[in-house]
Amino acid sequence: MEFLDPRGVPTREMESYDLTTDLVDGDTIALFANGFPDSVAFLEHVESSLSRELPGVRFLHLNKGNASALASPEHLSTIADSCSAVVAAYGH
Repeated sequence: MEFLDPRGVPTREMESYDLTTDLVDGDTIALFANGFPDSVAFLEHVESSLSRELPGVRFLHLNKGNASALASPEHLSTIADSCSAVVAAYGH
């Protein structure tokens, strides 16, 4: 019997992710679910964790409802007009 390690071997050098934003009390983070099962539940857990780290920040829950559709102009407008940051999540 042979066992295979499913992790694979990285072929690219690790790159840091430098995009950040400074959030202050009263800022809003959009939590944007893509419509796959559990994407909303996952973002509820994300909110729980983020709210402990960012106690003055508010959260706006949005859901595309259809994982194969693009974000609607209404969703994008809402995010652009009222949010300082957005977390987009995929379910499984």
